[in-house]
Amino acid sequence: MKTARAIARANIALAKYWGKSDRVLNLPAVPSISITLDGFETDTRVTFDPRFHRDTLVLNGRRATGDKARRAIELLDRVRALAGLAEAARVESRNSFPTSSGLASSSSGFAALAAAASRAAGLRCTDSKLSALARQSSASAARSIFGGFVELKKGRKGEHALAARPVASPDHWNIRLVVAVTTDKEKEVGSTEGMERSRKTSPYYERWLEEAPTWAATVRRGIRSRNLSLVGEAMERSTLAFHACAMTSSPPIVYWRPATLGALRAVWTLRDGGTAAYATMDAGPHVKVLCHARDARRVSQALRRTDGVRAVVVAKAGRGVEVYR
Repeated sequence: MKTARAIARANIALAKYWGKSDRVLNLPAVPSISITLDGFETDTRVTFDPRFHRDTLVLNGRRATGDKARRAIELLDRVRALAGLAEAARVESRNSFPTSSGLASSSSGFAALAAAASRAAGLRCTDSKLSALARQSSASAARSIFGGFVELKKGRKGEHALAARPVASPDHWNIRLVVAVTTDKEKEVGSTEGMERSRKTSPYYERWLEEAPTWAATVRRGIRSRNLSLVGEAMERSTLAFHACAMTSSPPIVYWRPATLGALRAVWTLRDGGTAAYATMDAGPHVKVLCHARDARRVSQALRRTDGVRAVVVAKAGRGVEVYR
């Protein structure tokens, strides 16, 4: 029996990723930059044992089937191929936050799985190799291998080893991401399906590919100079642009709920009143607000007063993946 445990943290893209340049290798069509979040954790244990007859995935106490199990097994297969293993595995994973609802659970989930499975299989992977391995299951998972602020470049077709890389450490900038949770239900259209539908049918998709690298470059520059308005303005444009692609797909993909609009309005009202606060969203209904640490309480209070917001969580930049035997 070979076993290992890993803890990875979800990340939220400040410059968004939407679309693939290579579906087989899961390569992003645009660059993205994220912040790894303290407290949004996936805790995963992987055990390889010759007594197991098949791979088993237990997620949040329930046996997973369908697409979740398929993607996990595909990652396990890649690890087994690298390690020369033939043993089946049992994966036990638990998230400290809602799963598959737009809070980036796939980023922490596949990062933790890649790290735990690799260590359990006896591999000694660098963070860069772990990032490339995790990316093949979820592009955002490549970023969760690292802490703080992280960039994943655009992938070129056929590029097997694409990995994320750090932009700045967790303690580089004393900012907060205030997360307004609007539901604990899973989203109806997954990100992978949504990206492909946008690529095929949205009239704005090609323009998105043209503009996204500029926003990513601005976000990177703003992080390094600790310029919140520079990051925030580019971040909001990136967010609204990718949601525009989703909404103008056929059939349309609308992740927003009434509480989403209410939370956005609350953020813009705060900014009109002089509080530096900027919103971003993933492929889901939750709103995340980037602000200075000193303004996090004021932002939290405004979001809690918004109809339909179920919970508000304040997060700072978190560490990269941690692996234990």
